[in-house]
Amino acid sequence: MTGERPEGERTGRVFLTRVIEPGDDVGGRWLRLFGVPEVVRRLREGGDPLPGVSGTRWRGLLARAARADPAADLAAARETGARFVCPGDAEWPAQLDDLGDGRPVGLWVRGRPGLRMWALRSVAVVGARACTEYGSHVAATLAAGLAEQGWVVVSGGAYGVDGAAHRGALAADGATVAVLASGVDQAYPRGHAALIDRIAQQGLVIGELPPGDHPTSSRFIVRNRVIAALTRGTVVVEAACRSGSLVTARAAQRLGRFTMGVPGPVTSGRSAGVHELLRGEAVLVTDAADVIELVGGIGELAPPRRGPVLPRDLLDPDAATVLAALPAARPAGPEEIAREARTTREEAVARLYELRALGYVERHDDGWKLTRQAMLPVGKDPQPP
Repeated sequence: MTGERPEGERTGRVFLTRVIEPGDDVGGRWLRLFGVPEVVRRLREGGDPLPGVSGTRWRGLLARAARADPAADLAAARETGARFVCPGDAEWPAQLDDLGDGRPVGLWVRGRPGLRMWALRSVAVVGARACTEYGSHVAATLAAGLAEQGWVVVSGGAYGVDGAAHRGALAADGATVAVLASGVDQAYPRGHAALIDRIAQQGLVIGELPPGDHPTSSRFIVRNRVIAALTRGTVVVEAACRSGSLVTARAAQRLGRFTMGVPGPVTSGRSAGVHELLRGEAVLVTDAADVIELVGGIGELAPPRRGPVLPRDLLDPDAATVLAALPAARPAGPEEIAREARTTREEAVARLYELRALGYVERHDDGWKLTRQAMLPVGKDPQPP
């Protein structure tokens, strides 16, 4: 566990992950003003409270400090293949510093890839735990598309959209990161134990809490700021108006990251939160290409959206004019077709024979009529009546 920070400071930060709650701005301010060694000393020795906390809270912090054992936490991390990364290390993602005093004291990281390099090209995909089949499908497809284009998919490891996003990236043999609200050795939810283990083998599992620590509702909320800060942008797939994934999106907006939403049915309450985001500063996206166009480099543009191409779209303009002159539901004679096409009878007949060779029209007694092929999009085979 080497790094650019002195080992004394590293051990001090390990100690503080056991004492200071994630996202505690007061604790972060102590570290900025007094430095890690002094804060650790004050917490170990007791005495007068550090500024900004009541006597009751200070006594609670001292009780935590008395039970903290950095050596044991580091040993437990090693047993699960985890390491501790802190500010100043080569692996530390500098974008987390945008959180100011609320940045993590350090991160426990489980998995072989380097966190800093992966975070440079990452996108968060988050959404409802109780998602619909539509939400699960969209999240998995979106994540797979991002992974196939070399983007790292970051999510929270939860049921619903989070799990679908992780699985989509893994299915594409891509990179994914799970940011947990617990120790990285604690699978939560329990039903995702196998998924989280697979993410640790193929990607990264990270968290602010030391080994053995369990999540609480408040820890889920503050965890979301790490997802937002770590990534280039956040995509919300499905979210009700009170969804925790909206916390991630709003944190991304405050940090100046891209915020995106995938629209759902207007009748679905599970998409109401996404739609509210889209009424504000969020950008509507529908697939990985849309996301990459927003968060990627110059020139990474999504393909233009077009409707189906009809056979007549590919014709010579004069032939197309004659084809358009044929009635849709009945045959017509050459004179009528020529009149509607504003051309001579001879020109119309020449174009009709050309169109017949291409399979667009057919002779019908003394007239001409459209074939079924002329009505179908390119690539769609005619069906029997």
